Amino acid sequence: MRVRGAGLGRGAAWTVAVLVPLAFLVVFFAYPVAVMAGRGFVSDGRLDLSGFADVFARPRTWRIIGQTLAQAGLATTVSVLLGVPGAYVLYRRRFAGRAAVRALVTVPFVLPTVVVGVAFRSLLVENGPLGFLHLDGTFAAVVAALVFFNYAIVVRGVGGMWERLDPRAEQAARALGATPWRALRTVTLPALTPAIASAASLVFLFCATAFGTVLVLGGLRYGTVETEIWVQTTQFLDLRAAAVLSVVQLVVVVVALLAANRARARRERALPLASTGTAVRPLRLRRSAGEPRDDGLGLERAAALVTALVVALLALPLVNLVVRSLRVGDRWGLDHYVALSSVRGGVTVTVWQAALTSLRTAVDATLLALLVGGLVALVVSRRPRRPAARRAVAGMDALFMLPLGVSAVTVGFGFLLAMHQPFGLDLDLRRSPLLVPVAQAVVAVPLVVRTVLPVLRAIDPRLREAAATLGAAPGRVLRSVDLALAGRALGLAVGFAFAASLGEFGATSFLARPDRPTLPVVIFRLIGRPGPESYGAALAASVVLAVLTAGVVAVCERLRRAGEGGEW
Repeated sequence: MRVRGAGLGRGAAWTVAVLVPLAFLVVFFAYPVAVMAGRGFVSDGRLDLSGFADVFARPRTWRIIGQTLAQAGLATTVSVLLGVPGAYVLYRRRFAGRAAVRALVTVPFVLPTVVVGVAFRSLLVENGPLGFLHLDGTFAAVVAALVFFNYAIVVRGVGGMWERLDPRAEQAARALGATPWRALRTVTLPALTPAIASAASLVFLFCATAFGTVLVLGGLRYGTVETEIWVQTTQFLDLRAAAVLSVVQLVVVVVALLAANRARARRERALPLASTGTAVRPLRLRRSAGEPRDDGLGLERAAALVTALVVALLALPLVNLVVRSLRVGDRWGLDHYVALSSVRGGVTVTVWQAALTSLRTAVDATLLALLVGGLVALVVSRRPRRPAARRAVAGMDALFMLPLGVSAVTVGFGFLLAMHQPFGLDLDLRRSPLLVPVAQAVVAVPLVVRTVLPVLRAIDPRLREAAATLGAAPGRVLRSVDLALAGRALGLAVGFAFAASLGEFGATSFLARPDRPTLPVVIFRLIGRPGPESYGAALAASVVLAVLTAGVVAVCERLRRAGEGGEW
């Protein structure tokens, strides 16, 4: 009876772990998006799909789809090629200032996309530091900005796995005579395939749904599906065209997710992870007489050189942003920073009040994203024996990636339409202060899942079986095995979720109350106001957001390093 009761308890626990995230996804993502799409596809109470024919008959639609795929594909490829060496340098090697460099490479990812576009373009104009390249308003400028924005995803996603990878397999290959390049190609990179595939899928999704960066740098000439949805919604009020383009974007995302899941499924296996706090002594390799020395320094130096160059290029727009914020007419000064304490530019609060609102909102969104995303990662990491259960797990994994691929404009506008008497209830949630953190959590949940899931899937199931055989209860197995090995990944997920919430702009711009705007919303409003004072205040506020984000990431980095046994 006790065994049967324990089995029923485990079954109920897993049922709750599945139903809670699914309910969150249905209520706060699927329902608002369906309401938004319904406004475009339902006419006079009847389903009307003629919008597909109208939209696809436009040459502009096919040009935008092609540009979206080309920009996303090229930017993803470059991000992975540059990010993997960066992951090795920043997570596998030790040097002074490593934590600061990790925080630096994360700052571009969490800046509002409009700010990234403005800061990047200021480098490319004729009188800018890189004006001699004549890249302003070109396809290359858009791709370079997308790589600038998404480089951190590859570095931190792959680096989190590489840091925990047991080096003895590669050392054994070297002891058997493999060159450093061959050991990297045949041992290490295959073991990192799940993390690389996860990072690449995230980068592609962010590039395909980029909004502010593309709008500022590419304009109408190099627009994407995301910017076109915004144009059709806000300028032409053509909800039917916007709904059709949202469906197109969703199809692209689903195809990308299926490709990423297939790539992970082919190579995914239990990886040899080093125990937390266990130092692995490198093997001493002996060379035969006359054999040329090959100790792998060539690869390390090449990776360090590439990473140093990329970090310098990442720092250039940020440094330029600081310099421009200190420029007041023909002189230098702190006037723009002093102005942050006053209300200006049509904004009803000061920048410091907006920053405090952003911090509070990000804390709520992060806690909610960790709860939902952690449950999803835990469920999806399991390997059921029955084919139907395996397909269900794979489907759940794909479902929780969809929020990254649906237009933020669609989600935000859908919240406004759906949260007025949701599901027919006599309740108006549009004025609730929880609506903004919930919307930000919807975006942050996939980040938590993609950060934690590769580590959970890499755990050898025999570790759980051994713990259970020794008498550990299911909860004890979860704490001592899963959380112990995935604890550092959870710290990384906290940093990602918090940073993403701080910089989220798309949905928040629709939902933030006028008296409680977040910092990205205030920056966007200041940028849109005429006059050098408002623009200078926007640059200063952007610097504040960058410093705030870097500080948060640095704290998470320190806590993550200090955490042992999953208590980060």
